[in-house]
Amino acid sequence: MISLDIVMPALLGGGLIGLAASMLLLFNGRILGVSGILSEALDFKGAGNKLWIWLFLLGLLAGPRLSDAFLGTSEPVFEERTLLVTILAGLLVGFGTTIGSGCTSGHGVCGIGRLSQRSIVSVCVFMGTAMVTVFVFRHVWGG
Repeated sequence: MISLDIVMPALLGGGLIGLAASMLLLFNGRILGVSGILSEALDFKGAGNKLWIWLFLLGLLAGPRLSDAFLGTSEPVFEERTLLVTILAGLLVGFGTTIGSGCTSGHGVCGIGRLSQRSIVSVCVFMGTAMVTVFVFRHVWGG
């Protein structure tokens, strides 16, 4: 039997992500696609007000730390990976978001909610790739 103390944080977190995505769309007219927001932040040629972008990215970094400081409920999980593997993983994620025209937040949170066929296909590809990757690393390579 699943207890409420396991389900409630996921429901609350999902609701807050949905609220944030809705507010960004309502007030800025933007889809909450983190890879696109990060790309725009790093585009130094583009003009316009980027304050909200940098505050958004700061919130992504500070949110978990603030939550832990006030609630003290999380336990950090560290995977022993080399710097090279971490950099390679980051580059692969960046490559994937480029060829997939978005990331899990843009396609998964916003695109599926809008019933976008491209987003539904993208999320199926993300999830399928993730399942195959976990299987290979855990059962084939023994990681």
